[in-house]
Amino acid sequence: MAKGKYQEWLTKEGLLLIEGWARDGLTDEQIAKNMGIAVKTLYNWKNSHMPILQALKKGKEVVDREVENALLKRALGYQYEEVTYEMGVEVKRVCKEVTPDTTALIFWLKNRMSDWGGDRAKRVSELRKLEADTQLVQERIKLLKGATKDTSLLDALINAVKGDD
Repeated sequence: MAKGKYQEWLTKEGLLLIEGWARDGLTDEQIAKNMGIAVKTLYNWKNSHMPILQALKKGKEVVDREVENALLKRALGYQYEEVTYEMGVEVKRVCKEVTPDTTALIFWLKNRMSDWGGDRAKRVSELRKLEADTQLVQERIKLLKGATKDTSLLDALINAVKGDD
């Protein structure tokens, strides 16, 4: 397959290759390199050629689901059998347990349940900072009103808060 020509990547074989690379966990940068193109070209092709975008999404979906399942398994803990062989013959079978991983649990909760952090916590934090800043400005305005009859400084402060400059 000639490298770099998008028409050849739109064939059934080309799309299967792209999907397979994505399923193998390759990044867009690695896939572009395999295709013999710049990553920017791949981004352009994703925008202008829907089959390429769909092949990448389909492949990434598979590996993303596998990683998600592995993270969940690690977060919850699991059991497995360890089998020991000597000279090709099974001599021992032991059931072992992997305890739940706290880091995996936290990661899962922060990303899947908004009450545990993630984007919601960030938005709440930003809102609280904005509320504190507003309250500080209001207190400064009260002080200025009581301290001076010249309202030019007060007007400048109010305009700065509004963003009027």
